[in-house]
Amino acid sequence: MKKILVTGANGQIGVELVVHLRKLYGTENVLATDLRRTPGAASEGGPFAALDVRDPKAFSETLRSFGADTVLHLAGILSARGEADPMFSWDVNVNGTCAALEAAREHGAAFFFPSSIAAFGPSTPSKNTPQDTLQRPSTVYGVAKVSMELLCDYYHKKFGMDTRGLRFPGLISYEALPGGGTTDYAVHIYYDAIKKGSYTSFIAQGTYMDMMYMPDALNAIVRLMEADPARLLHRNAFNISAMSFEPEQIAASIRKFMPGFTMDYDVDPLRQGIAESWPDSLDCSAAREEWGFAPEYDLDRMSEDMLARLKEKL
Repeated sequence: MKKILVTGANGQIGVELVVHLRKLYGTENVLATDLRRTPGAASEGGPFAALDVRDPKAFSETLRSFGADTVLHLAGILSARGEADPMFSWDVNVNGTCAALEAAREHGAAFFFPSSIAAFGPSTPSKNTPQDTLQRPSTVYGVAKVSMELLCDYYHKKFGMDTRGLRFPGLISYEALPGGGTTDYAVHIYYDAIKKGSYTSFIAQGTYMDMMYMPDALNAIVRLMEADPARLLHRNAFNISAMSFEPEQIAASIRKFMPGFTMDYDVDPLRQGIAESWPDSLDCSAAREEWGFAPEYDLDRMSEDMLARLKEKL
């Protein structure tokens, strides 16, 4: 990667990824794009362009004028928000990705697509979920992710495009606020721990989901995109995860640093149903073997860092 265009730059991953990339590749070599400019380092700390990813002509022109050799396509609508408006979610997550792929193909750019554990479903093996397995998701978000995994594979095989992707677990960050995802409880809990000393979980006790701290997610994107293509047997998309836990375990981790923290439950049926359709834990061996995936943060190390960072922020 030398010149990089990032879509969804104001989103959960984008706000931190843009800053991370500018440190690695130079500020002027990373173009942040989103529907509109908003306050913050991603929009204000370097090149920015307003872009609706569903507009193929605008996407192509933005990519051409910047001269990007890589597109990191992060723009999308998350799971719970997508269920509230399925057709809008499909429009952004599918039609937007199609426009992005076509623009990248037209201008010879490499392409990154973030898939998700939502690409699996209730019939997928839930423990140590294989890299290659049955994918029958039960949300429009998950259906879109599976569809675009396959389309990225098609573009690689049909046109020789350098397409690569990751199946992200829940991502936990002290920078970005939750954006309507099912795993958002694992971000909310840290904020409420600092603000109130307590938390009410919308996910039920005993519900395991894969998670990852944002610094590991940013490093995984860069490491995958810089990997030797000859080693990549699976391009779209690699299982990655750093930890799998249920609400009581994250609460127990927080109590190691805040002994008075308490938690109760008010389960949201929509998000609980989505969570129960996702894997409990992922097999990440393909990512380790093909490009050296190696997360650094476990649950307690993440909790310690999250709480310290949020105390400063809040």
